[in-house]
Amino acid sequence: MIRAVLFDVDFTLIEPGPMFRAEGYRSFCARHGMPVDIARFDAAVVDAARLLDGLEDQVYDAEIFVAYTRHIIEQMGGAGPALDACAREISEEWATCDHFDMYPEVPRMLRELAARGLRLGLISNSQRCLESFQSHFELRGLIDATISSSDHGFMKPHPRLFSMALEQLRVEPPEALMVGDSIRHDIDGALSAGMRAALVHRSDGAHPRTGELAARGVPVLRSLTELMNLVERT
Repeated sequence: MIRAVLFDVDFTLIEPGPMFRAEGYRSFCARHGMPVDIARFDAAVVDAARLLDGLEDQVYDAEIFVAYTRHIIEQMGGAGPALDACAREISEEWATCDHFDMYPEVPRMLRELAARGLRLGLISNSQRCLESFQSHFELRGLIDATISSSDHGFMKPHPRLFSMALEQLRVEPPEALMVGDSIRHDIDGALSAGMRAALVHRSDGAHPRTGELAARGVPVLRSLTELMNLVERT
């Protein structure tokens, strides 16, 4: 029986607004005197993701996100002495909740889960303050545990983050479900900790690893509206 649900934050509960899309990157870069090609943005983001997925020691370092942002700019054609300053500015702004939107179904779903007596938690690799996150999106009173990599020194899928969350929620691993958008960070980390897991894949097309995930007992959700049925079935 599931007694607790843990969520990743970025791209699971919230999505970046225009500032962190192609035109937003172009605006940042223009202020730093760097022309970039917005047509290369999507491919640049996909390519930069390997920098996060390839981390071996799982120790938190804010420079990881600066390097990630710098890579996107470079893949868009940005170069020059202002490259580092621009990457740092974008990375710092990422921590500000004002630049993000909550997916429409999220507030209702969190309230419904809490009303059913489920304990809710957040585990985030981002440098965003989770206290500010709860205040900004009016989630106070709904969240029972928060674990941030910037506070605890490790990044998902490090097992310590998951064990700390379980301790705060006072549940055993099989009683907890982790919901996130990253197979390596959220799904692999949760399964290794003995938890259950569900992948969020907000897309019209099937996830390329759906079969593999199904074999591991991991459902793929198109949105969090599907979460209540999943919780009720298990």
